[in-house]
Amino acid sequence: MSGHSKWVNIKHRKGKMDALRGKITTKISREIMIAVRTGGADPAGNMRLKLALQKARENNIPKDNIQRAIQRGQGTLEGNAYEELAYEGYGPGGVAVMVEIMTDNRNRTAAEIRHLFTKHGGNLGETGCVGWMFQRKGVLVVEKNSGIDEDELMLLAVEAGAEDFRSEGEEYEIICAPEDFESVQAALEKSGIKAAHAELALVPSTRMQLNDNDAARMMKLLDALEEHDDVQEVYTNADFPDDLAG
Repeated sequence: MSGHSKWVNIKHRKGKMDALRGKITTKISREIMIAVRTGGADPAGNMRLKLALQKARENNIPKDNIQRAIQRGQGTLEGNAYEELAYEGYGPGGVAVMVEIMTDNRNRTAAEIRHLFTKHGGNLGETGCVGWMFQRKGVLVVEKNSGIDEDELMLLAVEAGAEDFRSEGEEYEIICAPEDFESVQAALEKSGIKAAHAELALVPSTRMQLNDNDAARMMKLLDALEEHDDVQEVYTNADFPDDLAG
């Protein structure tokens, strides 16, 4: 099965998102707005909105902010006209990087993202240059300290439709097709298992090992991209040394 970038786990374990706390409300609100605009305001029939609302709850986003985002998505409340873009490029050591964007000024954003790649030893590429290396998958992370038996969790996940199950450090990773995401998540919840992290993500088909120097530079590039106001998600096929990934 396709390899899964450890970057999701690095962010999760080291609390990378805590440093972005001031930006999280804005990023999640935009995601809710776009989800409503593209799929309607009923989360029961809109998986993207359901996940965005789940993320909002996990990050303690105020209900007023959530409601305003929904209204902007419905067009009943005025707001900026955001569009979704995906940028592709290469990081230090030649690793693949995918950046998902929401912006109200694509020219400004493109220039700023290109600058970040160049500044940190990478380069922004053409559309399609690395996108073929990634597939959209459901990713659910369960912490090992939750007390669940590994074999039982693996059997439960596979029976619910998971394609892959792996043990990564202090966590178990469950990978599934997007159309099986709800059934896998529901099976976990029915068994009283709470996923520490659940999302539809871009998963790379292969990983690329980085040496210590390139890994350190790559971490700086990823941090810089995550901190950019218009960046929603960043994915990479980089495989980091244990002292960085653990």
